[in-house]
Amino acid sequence: MSNNSPHDPLIKKTLPASLNDFVGNWLVTRTIVQNNGDKFQFVGNACFTWCKSQLHYQETGQVTGPNGNTLLAERAYIWQQSSRNRFDVLFDDERYFHTFSVGQPHGEHLCGDDNYVVDYGFQSWPTWSSTWEVKGPRKDYTMHSIYQRR
Repeated sequence: MSNNSPHDPLIKKTLPASLNDFVGNWLVTRTIVQNNGDKFQFVGNACFTWCKSQLHYQETGQVTGPNGNTLLAERAYIWQQSSRNRFDVLFDDERYFHTFSVGQPHGEHLCGDDNYVVDYGFQSWPTWSSTWEVKGPRKDYTMHSIYQRR
């Protein structure tokens, strides 16, 4: 019998169902491990904001390389919702990148001969993650990001 406590195992955790669930600022911590063992750390902010019917993703932060040098880094994407729990991610110039859903949190993108494969994790929502495996003649790394609401 459920007692409606947030710690009750019978209560299902809420998962993101729409773009509205992502709106706002997120702390991003990321580890990038190259095939040769070099490790890079990123710490920054991701902000999801509405622009018409699209959600714009803007990320800024600092990358620290294995030698301790730091660089400013940024990236931008556009998120759209094609159906309930299904999200299309576009590059900031509106070219298609990949699609995923909460029920199937997996996406792929072929860029030339380099293959990008992502798995999203929503088990601890509103904290969530993405893990990219990038393989090809030009790139070979794993990138794991954790997003925590600010």
